[in-house]
Amino acid sequence: MDALIKSIRPAKPSEVKPSEAKPSEVRSPDMAPETRSAELDPAEFLSAAVRADLPRPSRAEAEHAVQTLLSYIGENPAREGLLDTPRRVVEAFDELYQGYHQCPAEVLDRTFGETAGYDDFVLVRDIEFTSQCEHHMMPFYGKAHIAYTPVERVVGLSKLARLTDIFARRLQTQEHLTAQIAAAIDEVLKPRGVAVLIEAEHTCMSVRGVAKHGAMTFTSRFTGMFRDNPAEQQRFLSLVRGPNR
Repeated sequence: MDALIKSIRPAKPSEVKPSEAKPSEVRSPDMAPETRSAELDPAEFLSAAVRADLPRPSRAEAEHAVQTLLSYIGENPAREGLLDTPRRVVEAFDELYQGYHQCPAEVLDRTFGETAGYDDFVLVRDIEFTSQCEHHMMPFYGKAHIAYTPVERVVGLSKLARLTDIFARRLQTQEHLTAQIAAAIDEVLKPRGVAVLIEAEHTCMSVRGVAKHGAMTFTSRFTGMFRDNPAEQQRFLSLVRGPNR
């Protein structure tokens, strides 16, 4: 995982005078308004997903469900090699899906103000993650690249990796994972902009179905200055890709 802090940024669109703007940067009053990304329900990214007041199956019931699946595929749950499998599977679920019990907002709640007036974006690149596809409950894995432009205060770099893990350790689609990470940073830190790029391989596509091993899926989400300024998007993407990628 690489952490990059870049300086020397171009002027914000609001800082460019109309006389200095390029023709392509001047919007006519009769042009169609810019589209904006759909908003997420804050409950999706500001609190833990599991509510204490809602009933859940017991551990014994969960283990029995695993036994049922073993029988369904033609196995004998009573044979020696499978006697402890239901317990192991439920324990693995507790680990793989621990993100349901963690609060994304709490990860970002501690910030630091000693930045010497730093006003360019901060990029953390190559955050490795593994998640589970909500359609087939099969893994997808890859790297997340996250940037944000702080306003006076910054968050610890490891917190962006922790945030990624919280959302990744839930049943997901890559598109939703990308949107949740960006929305949480945007809502909690209130930065000038957020950029998220995720690249991942999905085993539901590489192991089953069309079985196309090595096919990569890319998703991105931009807010604020990254959404409104193509030059900032390009700077972010060029740093993510790097000279040797």
